[in-house]
Amino acid sequence: MRNANTAGWLAAAPALAFTLVFFILPFAGMVLLSLTAKDADGWTLANYQQFFSNRSYWLGLKNSLEITAIVTLVSIVLAYPFAWILAHVVPERWQRLALLLAILPFWTSYVVRSYSWLLVLAEKGVINDLIQGLGLADAPIQMANTRFATITGFVHFFVMLLTLTIYANLKQLSPNYAKAAADLGASPFRTFWHVILPLTLPGIMVGAFLTFVLAIGDYITPQILGGNNELVLPQVIMMQIGRRGDFPLSSALAIILMLVITLAYVACARWLKLERV
Repeated sequence: MRNANTAGWLAAAPALAFTLVFFILPFAGMVLLSLTAKDADGWTLANYQQFFSNRSYWLGLKNSLEITAIVTLVSIVLAYPFAWILAHVVPERWQRLALLLAILPFWTSYVVRSYSWLLVLAEKGVINDLIQGLGLADAPIQMANTRFATITGFVHFFVMLLTLTIYANLKQLSPNYAKAAADLGASPFRTFWHVILPLTLPGIMVGAFLTFVLAIGDYITPQILGGNNELVLPQVIMMQIGRRGDFPLSSALAIILMLVITLAYVACARWLKLERV
């Protein structure tokens, strides 16, 4: 038993060392840095107090939460039917090709994809040209550099991510559940609502949590598509570094963002645990 434990620790040593060097130590350093001030010595909580006293900081977090919530909900609504079609409508021999086409956005550079949406949503972009060509508007509609543009760019990417997690869950689901519900007199809608949907919630929640984490911490898409009209917290953090060189304050803001993500993880983990019971 002792030899087995020793072998297990030796096998895990590289991963533990990697985690220590590239996560635990940097995170500890960031925590310590957040407890200092840019132009003062000693320990202080002024950076965290400044977050709650400065409207622009907590407003950035509010914008991040609102945009992330909308993106997650819209992506789920769009991804579930898409995943259902891939799993149950597309013939089995074509499903791999359909999945390959579905994940094509992942093969494109994140920056290129964001700038592509900027061109589409611009005042002289494809959508405005189509709207004015059909006579639906006399002047271009402002879509670029707005929250709508940021949400559109996010949804384009995360719908595919959620489709993959939901599709995997649907493929693992035995068709006998639906047959048993039908034998008991359940309609197709009741079968889906009371049987299929609850059993596929783990796949939905995994994709939703990944969407939440990636969207709330994203800087590139809001910067390119949203501009500086409505700042999210990652943009606020980068402004403290790039314009003010205030690393203690930016560290405190980053830790607050990590705490929000941690709370989301705890909520999802507990909920999924209850669903699996």
